[in-house]
Amino acid sequence: MRRIGLLGGMSWESTQLYYRFINEAVRDQLGGLHSADLLLRSFDFEQVARLQRADRWEDAANLLGGAARDLVRGGAEVILICTNTMHLVAEDVATQAGAPVIHIADVTAEAVQAAELTRVGLLATAFTMERSFYRERFEQRGLSVLVPEVQARSEVHRVIFEELCQGVVRPESKAVYLGVARDLIERGAQGLILGCTEICLLIGQEDFRVPVFDTTALHARAAVRFALSAPEPAQAY
Repeated sequence: MRRIGLLGGMSWESTQLYYRFINEAVRDQLGGLHSADLLLRSFDFEQVARLQRADRWEDAANLLGGAARDLVRGGAEVILICTNTMHLVAEDVATQAGAPVIHIADVTAEAVQAAELTRVGLLATAFTMERSFYRERFEQRGLSVLVPEVQARSEVHRVIFEELCQGVVRPESKAVYLGVARDLIERGAQGLILGCTEICLLIGQEDFRVPVFDTTALHARAAVRFALSAPEPAQAY
């Protein structure tokens, strides 16, 4: 079993899901008392969020890259950035770490392709919905990505940072997300991407008839495939 390095705490609410999903997948595949060999570097998320708000992505890349190097020194053979947004700096992190970074967008795009869909809706932070780093990886595979309208994007982003990242789950916010998702489906989305690792705390497949792609679970399973020496991920830097 190869050692997995996790860059977490962004937020810890979803990082604990990574830990559980990875260990459950190892147990399911190997049975008995088996669990994952992993290292976790958990950040003070306010430090990272401050850099995001200030548009200081180079500084954020250096922060995560240094932590990833520490994980590699500790024996990690692959790195997972436990958040969608910070994949904006994934290539820089991989270069600094000298180890592969499994890109969450590639793993998700693979799942969309496997479901034989061509157009999906994306719910995520404003950084992920509005910048090109995420959507481009889908478009390179011939997939179309729809995002909510401006006001809806703002509310989706607000709920993530002001509620979900702080462990707050409100039925009123779930209703908002369901409405935004329905609008994406009416606009032609054949499935929905939960493109922030906390969104699965609020909504999931049980809320929709169209396929829902939980990036947290997909990313965790990809790490286990790597750790158990299955074929390499489709894209690792």
